[in-house]
Amino acid sequence: MNAEIKSMRLVNENATQLLIQQMGIVDTTRFFNQFSTGQGNYTEERREMVELLTLDDIFSAVEKSECQTPAK
Repeated sequence: MNAEIKSMRLVNENATQLLIQQMGIVDTTRFFNQFSTGQGNYTEERREMVELLTLDDIFSAVEKSECQTPAK
């Protein structure tokens, strides 16, 4: 049994078409988006965002969040 070796471009095109047929274009796009590398430096951006926060700021945010959460 000889398997035909296809180019990765062709494999990707076939896989994409199958996903679109089975899931639709929206869910196929959502599926592929989860593999994007994004941009920027998350660690540095996060560090800059939180370095000026105090414990009081954090506690206030938690309290505010708890007040807005509906009771079960």
